[in-house]
Amino acid sequence: MTNSSSPFQASDKPIVRFAPSPTGYLHIGSARTALFNWLYAKHTGGRFLLRIEDTDRERSTKEAVDAIFSSLKWLGLETEYDVVFQSERLTRHSEIAHKLVADGKAYYCYCSPEEVEQMREEARANGLPPRYNGFWRDRDQALKPEGVKPVVRFRTPQDGETVIQDLVQGEVRVQNKQLDDLILLRADGTPTYMLSVIVDDHDMHISHIIRGDDHLTNAFRQKQIYEACGWNVPEFAHIPLIHGADGAKLSKRHGAMGAGEYKDMGFLPEALCNYLLKLGWGHGDDEIISTSQAIEWFDLPGIGRAPARLDMAKMTNLNGHYIRAAENKHLCELIAPFLTEKLGRPTTPIESDRILRGMDGLKERAKTIIELAEGALVYAPLPADYDEKALTFCNDTSKQYVAALRTALLTPDFTHDALEAIMRDCAQTLDIKLGALAQPLRVALTHRTVSPSLFEVMEILGKDETLARIDSYLG
Repeated sequence: MTNSSSPFQASDKPIVRFAPSPTGYLHIGSARTALFNWLYAKHTGGRFLLRIEDTDRERSTKEAVDAIFSSLKWLGLETEYDVVFQSERLTRHSEIAHKLVADGKAYYCYCSPEEVEQMREEARANGLPPRYNGFWRDRDQALKPEGVKPVVRFRTPQDGETVIQDLVQGEVRVQNKQLDDLILLRADGTPTYMLSVIVDDHDMHISHIIRGDDHLTNAFRQKQIYEACGWNVPEFAHIPLIHGADGAKLSKRHGAMGAGEYKDMGFLPEALCNYLLKLGWGHGDDEIISTSQAIEWFDLPGIGRAPARLDMAKMTNLNGHYIRAAENKHLCELIAPFLTEKLGRPTTPIESDRILRGMDGLKERAKTIIELAEGALVYAPLPADYDEKALTFCNDTSKQYVAALRTALLTPDFTHDALEAIMRDCAQTLDIKLGALAQPLRVALTHRTVSPSLFEVMEILGKDETLARIDSYLG
């Protein structure tokens, strides 16, 4: 996911970034954040950049990085520029921290973690927010203890308030006295997230920071640090989080959490992107929105302030729409791995041809690629056993009906319309309803009670295969 284009070039067009931490899969909420950033860049003719925030070396893994890249590629949300790895820029982050100290905007603090915890306990005991009390803020550095490596703390303004004109949340503000002096550089010399993200966003010329509203409280501190550095402050747009159908914060109990899981569950990337787009953003009553339409219509004012609720049934129905609209050849390619796993081998040319010819009927009933692949198995060798419901149509009466039909199927015209006429005539001769004949035949041909049109299945299978399956059913 890298190329030769530098992500550190200025532009008169918006520049946005998606900046995940590689500590696990790509969360479905993060996938929506990436989508909103990508669409805003495309809509404005700007740039979409990717930064991997891997400064937490203990939790960051190559496997997680690869999973993020894979999911973004599957969703079609790739960047045209080199990916920035935050861990490769630690020297630059440290440089800014020490410059802030030199400018009087930050200071060295020699308090031990135990001393800071004691300050917090005392604050709690007095009914105050637990926080560092600024012990070294104005203390003479000549009094520093020997052999103690300091942290660098930001000199947070103590008076007034910090106001942000958020492009989604509107005007939000905080009293500066509510914020303590946060750490910019740890005692081991490594930068904190708050410093790293600001330096990287500045150096990458990020103009708009579009992210989840769980970062809204960070924005106040970040604005203060931007101003202390003498840098332009980006525009902020904090989007509400995704909740489960019950209104609670999305968790494993609500279902799949990672974008890759939806791929494994048989969702199409264009369907998932369409659903995520509508999850918190709207354009009139439009529900089916193509990528080109999304790029044309998307803008930040369309994002709502209330948390969106993930509805698996609605997402699955939308996926069914995209399956029905997809090209048959493409769908055959998507189900091929599943069929290979199920059969223990790739499909033969004859089987592949049957599946392609039968795809119109198959995709009408499928809402996921998994369901589509399972349906396509009717055009491959059938399993030896019938499913539980199908067994109810393996009785003597049902077999008598199918045996009578078999004789009628010895016809040179094995086309859809001819087969339908033959079945109707046979049912009339047997003095039974068409369904009483169709269900046993369906079981004979598919070992199931649900399938595409029987006339279509028989025509695609051909006379020899159809008769062979009936003979196997009749025993």
